[in-house]
Amino acid sequence: MPDQETVSNTQLTKHLSAQLIDGLSVLDQAYSEHQIEQLITYLLLLHRWSRAYNLTAIKDPEAMLIRHLLDSLAVTSYLQGNRFLDVGTGAGLPGVPLAIANRDRNFDLLDSNGKKIRFLFQVRTQLGLINVQERQQRVENLANVEKYDGILSRAFASLADMVTGTQHLLTPGGRFYALKGKISDTELKALPRDYGIELLTELTIPGLNEQRHLIIIEQR
Repeated sequence: MPDQETVSNTQLTKHLSAQLIDGLSVLDQAYSEHQIEQLITYLLLLHRWSRAYNLTAIKDPEAMLIRHLLDSLAVTSYLQGNRFLDVGTGAGLPGVPLAIANRDRNFDLLDSNGKKIRFLFQVRTQLGLINVQERQQRVENLANVEKYDGILSRAFASLADMVTGTQHLLTPGGRFYALKGKISDTELKALPRDYGIELLTELTIPGLNEQRHLIIIEQR
C-alpha cells in the first residue's frame, strides 16, 4: 500500500500537470504526454534541489510553474534556428523548458556556478535530454564551440552587456533573445550601434499579473 508521501506527490504531480496543460492552452501550445511529464519532473526537481541549494527564490510549485515554466515557454514560437545558447542559465531557465518543448533544437546551458551546473547535469540525465548540454564557464571564456543561431538571456544582464559579451558566439544572421520584465528606454538606446531591435513584444503569461517582454536583437 503506498505511503502518504507517495500519494501526496502523485496528487501534486496530477494537479501541476493539469495546471500546466491549462496554461499552455492559453499560450496556444500543446505537447505530448511525455513532454508534460518531463516539464513537471523538471519543476519538481527544481523544487526539491532548491531546498538545499537555493536555486530559485520562488518556493511554491504552483508559482514556479507560472513564473518559470510558462514564462519560459511563452517565447517558443519566436525562436529561429537550430542551436541556442542560454547565457546565465542559472537553474536552466529558459533553456530546459525550451529544450523539452523543442526536441529538434539544441540548447547549451551556460553558467559559472558549480552547484547549478550539477543540478543541470542531474536534470539532463534524469530526463534523458539529448538536445541539452550544460557548460560551466564564464561567457567571456567560452570559445572553440560551434556558433549559435540564437543567444537567450532571462534577466541575465543589460541588453548592451548581453550583446557585447556574447556577440563572438553568434552566427552571421543570428539573433539575441532577451526576456525582460519592464522595458527601459535608456537600456534600449544603449545598444551598440551595429545592433537594432527586430522585435519588442509584450508577453502574456497565464496567471501572472506582471509585465513580461521579449526583445529580439539583430545585427544591422
